[in-house]
Amino acid sequence: MLRGAAGAAFAVGAVGALPAVASADDAGRGGHGGLRVRKDKISIQLWTVRNALAADLEGTLDALADIGYRKVELAGLHGRSATEFRKILDRRHIRATSTHVGIDGVDLNQAIADAKILGNKRSNVAWANFPTIAEWEAFADRLEAAGKVYRRAGIGFGYHNHNQEFQSIGGVRPYDVLTRRTTRRNVSFEIDLYWAVTGGTDPVREFYKLAGRVKQYHVKDRKPDGGFADLGEGTIDFRRIFRATWPLEVEEYIVENDEPVDALKCAETGYNYLANLRF
Repeated sequence: MLRGAAGAAFAVGAVGALPAVASADDAGRGGHGGLRVRKDKISIQLWTVRNALAADLEGTLDALADIGYRKVELAGLHGRSATEFRKILDRRHIRATSTHVGIDGVDLNQAIADAKILGNKRSNVAWANFPTIAEWEAFADRLEAAGKVYRRAGIGFGYHNHNQEFQSIGGVRPYDVLTRRTTRRNVSFEIDLYWAVTGGTDPVREFYKLAGRVKQYHVKDRKPDGGFADLGEGTIDFRRIFRATWPLEVEEYIVENDEPVDALKCAETGYNYLANLRF
């Protein structure tokens, strides 16, 4: 069923192989009406506001709640226990629906226990980089094994890309190793749109190669020179990506900027961009 739906969706949404990058003036600029991202699907990766959190954890979370965020993705607990962090979020009616984790040298049982306390629906491995395909294959096998443990615990498990996964090693892309050597049952994917574009690939094509396995997007914009931009101020054509992948829509659209000039302004710009975007 998924293959049939994906094929039909690709035929409707991706024919023509339109580029994932538009001019800065055109990127994400839509007319009135059309599809939209529901507000309950908007989240933010807290790495974006990491410095603000370090300076004032509760005040920063207050500001995110005031902007409208009701979901966040974690990147560490800022010196708090899982129980303490959950209480801080609960007081602001914010849910930590996902978190970035590691698997190598990590106690998976403790990570899963913390995820349950935090109320995480998903955990995603945030980073990997290896010089050989053999090492990528071994890592993929570890991903699959960890995903099986997470699945049995009732938590989704996935992988978040950067750009190195799309750079061929001896004619083989590490991303293809990860997707082919893991199973739909145990490993999903969180596509970081900025890094996918930076890696020279089309996020729509990657999405349909994995039909049904892409559960989240990191929505991060890109300046013409390749730097990070606040949403709607860069060159990535989010309208085209969201419209083309809508038939198998992702669960969450996660705002992120690795190096924001003003983190809270970036968070507000990102939320408003997604809430108001029509495609």
